[in-house]
Amino acid sequence: MTKIRVWLIIFIVGLVASGVTAFPLEHEVRWLHHLLDGSPAPQALVDWIARVDRGITETNDRYPFIMYGTDWLAFAHLVIAVAFWGPFRDPVRNIWIIDWGMIACVGIVPLALFAGPVRGIPLWWSVIDISFGVFGIIPLLVVRRLIKRLGSAEAANQDAPEKPLRVIHGAG
Repeated sequence: MTKIRVWLIIFIVGLVASGVTAFPLEHEVRWLHHLLDGSPAPQALVDWIARVDRGITETNDRYPFIMYGTDWLAFAHLVIAVAFWGPFRDPVRNIWIIDWGMIACVGIVPLALFAGPVRGIPLWWSVIDISFGVFGIIPLLVVRRLIKRLGSAEAANQDAPEKPLRVIHGAG
């Protein structure tokens, strides 16, 4: 059970970090842009981050309500993280949440491959987005395997016949 909880904490921390970092997106992208500008990073990356920085800044200056979408993105990550409290408390009963999380991780791939080109996202950036699903599914696969093992052990313990109590007749 401890291993299950450790892996779930890793997954939950990743979701929370993804969510919390979506709130100050404009500041983070500006910081990243300044960090990469003049660095030995690949020029395609520097140019892309500069474009993203410009796009977020201009959008937020002219239409700040658009950034409300990233607030909802952040909130969604936090809510999804809360869902994994179920398997943390009762893994066998809530294994379906692990399955649901794995489906979501797999769903990242077609979304990134379809929406990326439609939105003008470079293929190499879509690959980075896809990696969230690939790396996200790893702890969930481990957790699922551990939960299945735990469920089998619990079932074996429940199936074991109880020994009848022996009546001890006291002397005297």
